[in-house]
Amino acid sequence: MKEGIIVKGIGGFYYIKHGMNVYECKARGRFRNKKITPLVGDYVSFSFDEITNQGIIEDIHERKVELIRPPVANVEQAIVVFALKNPDPNIRLLDKILVMSEYNNLSLKICINKVDLDNGNLLDDILEIYKDTGYEVIPCSTKKDIGIKRIKEVLKDKISVFAGPSGVGKSSILNKVQSGLELKTGELSSKIKRGKHTTRHSELLRLDFGGWVVDSPGFTSLNIDYIEGDELAFLFPEFKAYSDDCKFANCFHVNEPDCGVKNALKEGYINKNRYSNYIEFLNQIKDMRNRRY
Repeated sequence: MKEGIIVKGIGGFYYIKHGMNVYECKARGRFRNKKITPLVGDYVSFSFDEITNQGIIEDIHERKVELIRPPVANVEQAIVVFALKNPDPNIRLLDKILVMSEYNNLSLKICINKVDLDNGNLLDDILEIYKDTGYEVIPCSTKKDIGIKRIKEVLKDKISVFAGPSGVGKSSILNKVQSGLELKTGELSSKIKRGKHTTRHSELLRLDFGGWVVDSPGFTSLNIDYIEGDELAFLFPEFKAYSDDCKFANCFHVNEPDCGVKNALKEGYINKNRYSNYIEFLNQIKDMRNRRY
C-alpha cells in the first residue's frame, strides 16, 4: 500500500503524487456508494499494479478542510485574487469569497492584480475598504513584477488556493511565481467583459521553493446559504472588536439598540461597503431559509 496526495482529478481518474512519481488511479466503488468523492488535496492510501499500470484508491485520510468551490481538500490558506481593472473588481463577490474562506478557517491574503493599469486612486479605494479587516492586501502586476516576491513568501511551505473570477490573472501570477508551469492564460470576453475560463479543472501544483498551490477555475457567483445567519457576523473580522459592546449577546447588528458594531460604523471604524455587503448576505441567507421552510 502506498500513500500520496491527489494532485489532479479528471473524468473519474485521480493522479496521486507519491515520492517522485505520479500514479493514475480510480476510486473504489464503496466511495461512490457512500457519496464520497475524492478531492484534489486529499491524502490517500492506494494500491498499484505495476504490471497493468492500474491503481485503486483504498482509503481517503481525514480532511482538515473541505472547500465546496473550488472543490479541494486540506488547503491552509486562500489568496483571493481580483484585478484592479479589466475586469473591474466586484467587491461584493470579493467579500463573499472572504466570508467563505473565514468559514473554513483559512488564512487569507487579498491580491489586487494589474495595478499597472491604475490611472487614479483605484488601489487606494480598495486599501481603504480593507484597512481595518486585518487582511493583507498585496498589490500585484505581472507586467512590472510588482508583488511577485511577496506572493512567493506567502506561498512558501503551505498548501494554498488561488480564488477569484476568471480573467483577473491568477494563472499569469502563478506562471511568474513558478517558472515552467506554462499555465494557459486568457483574454477578456469582448461581449460580457468577463474572463474566459482558461483553467478547466482544479490541479495541485508543486512549487520548487516549497509548498503546493491549487490552480482552479474562476467563478462569478457563489452561494453562502449553508452559513447560519447568527454565524455571519463572526466572519467579518473587523466586527469582533466592537461586538462585545452590544447590548444583546445574540445581536445581528441590524435593528438592535445599543449595538457596538453600528456605533463603530457611525464613527467610521467599520467600512460602509463592508457593512452593506454584510446586510445583503444576511438577507440572502434569511431568504434561502424562508424558501426552504
